[in-house]
Amino acid sequence: MNKFVTFEGCDGVGKTAQLEKLKQYCRQFKPDAVFTREPGGSSIAEKIRGVILDAGNDGMTDVCEAFLYAAARAQHLNDIVVPALKAGKTVFCDRYVHSSLAYQGAGRGLGVAWVGRLNELATGGVMPDCTVFFDLPPDKCFERKGGADCSDRIETGGREFHRKIYDGYKEIIAGSPERFEVVDASGTIEEIFEDMLSRLKKRGVL
Repeated sequence: MNKFVTFEGCDGVGKTAQLEKLKQYCRQFKPDAVFTREPGGSSIAEKIRGVILDAGNDGMTDVCEAFLYAAARAQHLNDIVVPALKAGKTVFCDRYVHSSLAYQGAGRGLGVAWVGRLNELATGGVMPDCTVFFDLPPDKCFERKGGADCSDRIETGGREFHRKIYDGYKEIIAGSPERFEVVDASGTIEEIFEDMLSRLKKRGVL
C-alpha cells in the first residue's frame, strides 16, 4: 500500500542520518520507495530553498518566509509527491507542513492557525498518513552537532526561536497524537533507527 510519511524535529536532531539508514533498508525491502525533502525536492523548489536558507537574506520578513515555504511545497507536491503516490509508491519526506506550523507559526509568531490556512491552499489538503517526530530539545540538538550552521538563516535564529519551535511541535502533537509517532532521539543512531522502524512496521508502512 502506498503511504505518505513525513519526518520532523528540531535542527540537528539527526533526521538526515536516520533517513539515510531508512533508505538503505528500503533498497532491500521496499525498493520503489521515494525519498525527498522540503524545502526543495524538485528543481524549482530547490531554487526557492536556496533563497529561504541563504544567510545573506537576513532582511526577509517572516510573512515572506512563510509564503516561500508554502510556494516550494506546492511545487514539490506537484512535481514529486503526488505523482509518486498516484503511481502507488510510498513517499518518505524530510519535513512537510508541520515544519511550517512549528517554525513559522510558533517560532516566528505568525500563529499556527494562520500558517495552517496558508498551507491548506498550498497543498490542496494533501497530508501525510503519519509523521515521525524525533524528540530532542534544541539545546541538545545543537550540542550534538557542534553548534548552528552559520550559512543557514534558519539555524542561526537563536536559542529562544528554536525553543519556541520545539514547544510548538509539542503542542501540535498533543492536538493530534494519532497522526504522530514520537521517537526518543537521545539514544544512539541504531537505537533511534530500530524504534522508528518498529513504529513504521506497526503502521503498515513497511
